[in-house]
Amino acid sequence: MKRLCVYCGASAAGPVYRESARELARGLVSSGWGLVYGGASVGLMGVVADEVLAAGGSVVGVIPRSLQDREIAHRGLTELRVTDDMHERKALMVSLADAFVALPGGWGTLDELCEIITWRQLSIHQKPCGILNTAGFYDAFFQHLDRMDAEGFSRFNYRTELVVTDSPSEMLRQLIHTGQPV
Repeated sequence: MKRLCVYCGASAAGPVYRESARELARGLVSSGWGLVYGGASVGLMGVVADEVLAAGGSVVGVIPRSLQDREIAHRGLTELRVTDDMHERKALMVSLADAFVALPGGWGTLDELCEIITWRQLSIHQKPCGILNTAGFYDAFFQHLDRMDAEGFSRFNYRTELVVTDSPSEMLRQLIHTGQPV
């Protein structure tokens, strides 16, 4: 089974973000893909995992031992893997996934997103990556990426290398069904 790695927040999120996450989760299951994510039962992480499970899908959670209690590890997953640290967590999530998408989130989500983009830029992997820009959440981030490019700090064109959309169904269509931005 192919799996989509979803990076997203473990903190509370507004209704528009929760509904977008649910839509992505339902589409993932109807496409026959499984979920890999950070293993928490709270925030958008919990929303995505719960929706995939409710739709009959497979969910692999990956959580570091130090966050197992703080992020309230999800106990109802298909599989929960506990790692020694964040580095091991991120590496395992990458190895288990066939594609990646970032939903809105905080510092951890941004860290994971930047790392997976950097690894793609450096050809460490060539797996499809996307950013679900629900309610314009990442608009300022894209402005910063444009400035990095304009100032000569980046030659990675996110517009052609990443799937960027505010539509969960379009995200899945491009990541899962075509395997690349269209």
